[in-house]
Amino acid sequence: MIDEDLLIKFGAKLVVFEKGEIVFRQGDSPRYYFQIQNGAVKMNNFNDGGKEFVQGLFTAGDSFGEPPLFIEDLYATNTSALIHSALFLLPKNRFLQLLKENPDVHLAVTVNLAKRLYFRSIMASEISSQEPEHRVLKLLDYFKIKVFCIASDQKYRVEITRQQIANLTGLRVETVIRSIKSLEKKGELLIDNHKVYR
Repeated sequence: MIDEDLLIKFGAKLVVFEKGEIVFRQGDSPRYYFQIQNGAVKMNNFNDGGKEFVQGLFTAGDSFGEPPLFIEDLYATNTSALIHSALFLLPKNRFLQLLKENPDVHLAVTVNLAKRLYFRSIMASEISSQEPEHRVLKLLDYFKIKVFCIASDQKYRVEITRQQIANLTGLRVETVIRSIKSLEKKGELLIDNHKVYR
């Protein structure tokens, strides 16, 4: 999103997060602009019953967590690394300075935030109205193409668990299992030695 050389010029540091490591927690004060060099992160929170609700997935080149930087509020979600990830962390004051000195970058950040809002409105409709099998396929295709950059005609071994698929799609684990079996019968997925391939 923002050119890496420009980030470094303004004082960004590259920090590695291992799979599952927390980047920030709900209620933390925003201190950095985050941009992913490689890897993937998820934003989530939990309801009172402990059920996870995934707010967003971000991959190489994406930025995340900007709104609290602008509105002087706390993070409303947790964010953790989905896989081994390297993130640029630019201190908040340096980020705001970068935007003031680079109006074209400021516009690009604004457009990116608008696209994200638009995507969320589309996905909210998709998840609320589509059948479970459709949700599972959309998610697996997202990981295959966007996260792991695997061509659509190549086989992708699904690395996330059925529980994680359930959390990301708003389905129950049992529904995910049934959907995967049904999709295998339809030839959309392959199950080999308990591993799922798309």
